[in-house]
Parts: sequence; C-alpha cells; structure tokens
Amino acid sequence: MAPHAALAGDVQNGEQQFNNNCAACHAGGQNVIMPNKTLEKEALETYLAGGRSEKSIIYQVTNGKNAMPAFGGRLGDDQIADVAAYVMATSETGWYDN
Repeated sequence: MAPHAALAGDVQNGEQQFNNNCAACHAGGQNVIMPNKTLEKEALETYLAGGRSEKSIIYQVTNGKNAMPAFGGRLGDDQIADVAAYVMATSETGWYDN
C-alpha cells in the first residue's frame, strides 16, 4: 500500500470539479490573480506551503490562502481530494492539453 493511498482521489472527477470550481482563476494551470503562482509542477514545488503533494493541495483548497477562497464549505472532502489528484496528475504531465 502506498503511503498516501488514502489521499488518492479520482482524477476524472477532479477534472470536472476543477472545471466547475477552479478554472475561472486557474484555467490551463495558470493563475489570473498571481501570475507567478501557477499550477505548473515547478511553481507548486516552489510556492505551495508544504511542497507539491496531494496533502498540500488539499489543505490549500480546503482553507484558501490570500486571494484564493476556501472551498472547504463548498466542496466535500472527496471532491477536494479529487481536485488535488487532478492537479497533481496534470502538473506532472503538463497543462497544455487541458
């Protein structure tokens, strides 16, 4: 069993949740508010508190930070885990096709 198997979300559902809730600011893995803090692999490694991991993404999506609102009251834990899985997978393969 992988050490973070409990965090492994559904990437397909995560893409749908991302498109419905995150794409207004993060379409194509970008950031319309803070352009240097994208969802690209290198930016997540540099700027995301705790580094690039599903756990760190879940924390930020749940609690928000700076201009990013908290989604903990809007999305369920499973939906947030799915978004995190999608962001992790897509930051690995590249956002250009998404």
